[in-house]
Amino acid sequence: MMLTIPCTLMRGGTSKGPYFHAKDLPVEPAERDRVLLAAMGSPHARQIDGIGGGDTLTSKVVIVSPSTRSDIDIEYLFAQVSVETATVDTTPNCGNMLAGVGPFAIENGLVSATDPVTTLRILNVNTGKVVEAVIQTPGGRVTYDGLARIDGVPGSAAPIQLNFRDAAGAKTGRLLPTGRHVDVIDGVEVSCIDFSTPLVFVPAEAMGKTGYETKAELDADRKLKARLESIRLQIALRAGLGDVRDKVLPKIALVASPQRGGVIASRYFTPWNCHSAYAVTGALCLSAASIIPGSVVHQLARPKANDPHLVTIEQPAGTLDIRLDVDARDADGVPLIRSAGLIRTARPLFRGAVHVPLCVSDRAA
Repeated sequence: MMLTIPCTLMRGGTSKGPYFHAKDLPVEPAERDRVLLAAMGSPHARQIDGIGGGDTLTSKVVIVSPSTRSDIDIEYLFAQVSVETATVDTTPNCGNMLAGVGPFAIENGLVSATDPVTTLRILNVNTGKVVEAVIQTPGGRVTYDGLARIDGVPGSAAPIQLNFRDAAGAKTGRLLPTGRHVDVIDGVEVSCIDFSTPLVFVPAEAMGKTGYETKAELDADRKLKARLESIRLQIALRAGLGDVRDKVLPKIALVASPQRGGVIASRYFTPWNCHSAYAVTGALCLSAASIIPGSVVHQLARPKANDPHLVTIEQPAGTLDIRLDVDARDADGVPLIRSAGLIRTARPLFRGAVHVPLCVSDRAA
């Protein structure tokens, strides 16, 4: 016997995965996670018995629900489903998958569209933070056709503007989770910043790298990944996140000075393998770190003299632009960032239902 669950498989930014209406999934978290593992085909390296793509970037789930708050239009919970282990992590957020939340909500009747664009205030349940999404809806209908291009995705599509409001301290409650601009871990100066997501930045040179290696080169370097994991685990303790050996937060990234006219170059880890592009929440955090005096990112950044709050990130798939809205700086010179925005695109790949065995408890064993 099979459980049939309506869903839409969507590409959101440079990621993809199923989008569900919350009412179609179990309410109890443990049972919900068992269903998600079965739907995605985890644990299995190829997720052969599910709709996951065998990669962290294609093993993501979005759960959308209406909001009871007058200041919020829609709510969503993000879930990172492990490929090879029976774990579902709802501690992080995913800015790429967020791009599909607005279109999904409109097309499933959870919110109404306006002409020519629809602006939604979306609550990320994982972090409690609010994101403003501007979706192209000419004639009150979602359009996916447009001229916007993002590196890491072929072709063009309608732009979706995402503005992350008050994103400092999204997970730890502090922009500087350890209370310091720089920490020394295993003899290496690193910076831990929490803006949209907590992220540990490590100078590539300190790890014997240029910061321009390919994903394949970095993934093959087991010694490097072991050193990065040691740093990540130690910083997590200093940041009050506890033992994160089985958690994806904080993420970690190598940083270097730009070579192609950008502001900063970086390679982002998810956290145990290199991202083929760059996560949106990671990019937001990196952009914030680039203007925090004293951070290792600020030391390497080369801001644009004529536009210091436009941060262009050089990453494996090309570049990614983040626009910062900075109000002022505090007594220590730390910027007060009101919002950070960027353009993403999204589109549905199929609409239908995923079939899950009624008994899925063996998958979580």
